[in-house]
Amino acid sequence: MFLRMVARPLMAKVKETTGIVGLEVVPNAREVLIKLYAKTLKEIEVVPEDEGYRKAVESFTRHRLKVCQEEEDWETIEKRLGCGQVEELIEEAQDELKLIDKMIEWDPWGVPDDYECEVIEDDAPVPKHVPLHRPGPLPEEFYKTLDAVNSGTLQDAISSLKKDEPAITSGDAQPKE
Repeated sequence: MFLRMVARPLMAKVKETTGIVGLEVVPNAREVLIKLYAKTLKEIEVVPEDEGYRKAVESFTRHRLKVCQEEEDWETIEKRLGCGQVEELIEEAQDELKLIDKMIEWDPWGVPDDYECEVIEDDAPVPKHVPLHRPGPLPEEFYKTLDAVNSGTLQDAISSLKKDEPAITSGDAQPKE
């Protein structure tokens, strides 16, 4: 027992890199995750209990928190959760906290009980009071490019658009004057 308590921290593997550009190793990732998950569970309490968003966030956050509390080693946490590296989990938890703030601001569950939403089936005529959100026409160049792609003459279409431009590819030197 004593040997486990003393030797385990000394034998713990040290993560040198995440292998992800821009994502630095967090040496105390377990503690950071526990704090973030506890904060998430506290902040989500503002959302009404019967909302699906709250239920989903509470469910996966409680599970992840439990795993972090049960395990000491970052590798075991990553394996048990199966959701990426602990550093990625930290970023996800931080993003979730930002989303909770936005959801509280947007209040999507604040729709009055007596609100009625009109459903329009695909083949039903659209009522006059409902605006038709149809995009404007696409430019003619789009259709020319699409035809060129479909006919296999995309290179011809590109060269016709760039008649006067000199072709420069990577590695080519600029012409000397």
